[in-house]
Amino acid sequence: MVYQLCWKMKQEKSNKIEYSVPTEIKLSKNKRTLEIKFDNGKSFVLRAELLRIESPSAEVQGHGGPKLIVKNKSDIEINDIELIGNYAIRIIFSDKHNSGLYTWDYLSHLFSNEKKIMEEYFEKLKS
Repeated sequence: MVYQLCWKMKQEKSNKIEYSVPTEIKLSKNKRTLEIKFDNGKSFVLRAELLRIESPSAEVQGHGGPKLIVKNKSDIEINDIELIGNYAIRIIFSDKHNSGLYTWDYLSHLFSNEKKIMEEYFEKLKS
């Protein structure tokens, strides 16, 4: 499944600044990774497990309580992806979770910090 995104985000300041935005989001055949390509030529791959355990939903992030440690998601799959405006996607997982909105900034954060996030997650599972 490939989602082609065809917009440019621009912001006026003292001069025009062009921000990098996704041009393609591709779900792997096994439904366990997303490849995201940006208009600046960069791309990255995110695993479904990471996306699920770090869902930006209020349920997982603990808005109103402590952050939830989501367990047993190593085999989670992505069933569908919905484009939300020009700033985010909603991911529908095989466990029916679908309430998080993944902004481009949040997806970049997950990619940049994947190793640290996963190490901390596995440590929490041990305790």
